[in-house]
Amino acid sequence: MTHSHAASMLADFFVQVRERTRQLAAPLSDEDCCAQSMPDASPVKWHLAHTSWFFETFVLERFEARFTPFDPAYRVLFNSYYNGIGTRHPRHQRGLLTRPALSAILRYRQNIDQRIATLLGDSRCHNECLDLVILGLHHEQQHQELILTDIKHLLSLNPLKPGYRRHETEHMEGGEPIESEWVCFAGGMQRLGYAGAGFCFDNERPQHTVYLQPYELASRLVTNGEYLAFVQDGGYVNPAWWLADGWDWLQTHAITHPLYWSPVAEGWHEFTLAGMMTLLAAAPVAHLSYYEADAYARWKGERLPTEFEWEHAALISAGAPSEELPMNDPGCLHPAVATGTGLTQMTDTLWQWTQSSYAPYPGYRPDPGAVGEYNGKFMVNQYVLRGGSCSTPKHHVRPSYRNFFPATARWQFSGIRLARDKTPW
Repeated sequence: MTHSHAASMLADFFVQVRERTRQLAAPLSDEDCCAQSMPDASPVKWHLAHTSWFFETFVLERFEARFTPFDPAYRVLFNSYYNGIGTRHPRHQRGLLTRPALSAILRYRQNIDQRIATLLGDSRCHNECLDLVILGLHHEQQHQELILTDIKHLLSLNPLKPGYRRHETEHMEGGEPIESEWVCFAGGMQRLGYAGAGFCFDNERPQHTVYLQPYELASRLVTNGEYLAFVQDGGYVNPAWWLADGWDWLQTHAITHPLYWSPVAEGWHEFTLAGMMTLLAAAPVAHLSYYEADAYARWKGERLPTEFEWEHAALISAGAPSEELPMNDPGCLHPAVATGTGLTQMTDTLWQWTQSSYAPYPGYRPDPGAVGEYNGKFMVNQYVLRGGSCSTPKHHVRPSYRNFFPATARWQFSGIRLARDKTPW
């Protein structure tokens, strides 16, 4: 592929990704876009600005001839955590940024779009420039998922319980889930980590050898009905199932059930992106913290998989190593009931907690410069999630992809796949 053809294809991809972000914000009011529901979440307006800030700061400032910032104040306002860039506006105060207005942020996005398009059409835009644009697009796709999870948390706190997208109800069907079975894997010495020719984040590298004991994974995710049995059995009031830190967290915040569940006279309800709905017993239980996932596994007498068991199983279930795994309907923003045979719901339903701490692989080297702060500096006090959810862009669904959050995080689309050591023959 020639350099000009690669730049042209990247320009098309750029337009697609940027348009998708705009579409995600389209159902929201200006007021929706400005509010911040908690320190871990960000206003949609901030996401729209920050993803543009990334291209302006890391691409245009470096490669654009006669670069001039759109607004010098934006360099501070929309810096997330890049200490190498300079001062940042406090994360927990992003919801106080009533100015600049949403209309100004949309003009900012349009300006950056035009300038990146011009840059990609310049023959002097060499491979290093293209690589940073690609990184910026995958960064923006991560924020597309955050837009959905953050707005869901915000709307759930509104007494009106408004839906983000009402037609989501057409995807929410009941019925019985398929029977959960144990799928066996022999383990042994395995080469894991990204080894493809396309894009990956630096935390997926390098490929390295891991020894796996024989293990088994549940064929599907844990359902609402199964998790409800844990709740009704006193799971949230019995310290026997909880890690000590998890039990302290539970008591401190008076947590008695999953994040978006609500007990009502008619039974349990769940807040979704379509608003408040009756809890579907057959659907996978979602929005759990690591502590909750681990406690449920202990209650069942099982455990969570390691991230390497999950990746190994994903490679085998895909039939061969691949850069991307199959996805379901991208229009569905609610986890669907399991269907099919073998390992199901691996990539398109919920992120799956693993018992693996987020740490560097042997030989890991962060990307050079300030972009190297993207992953490496967070490798402490976090756990790895694998797979992908109903809100994950398809380009982020591959066996080696490593998502990560602290043990208390539960506003993300996270669920449970059980694992156990393989029973001796």
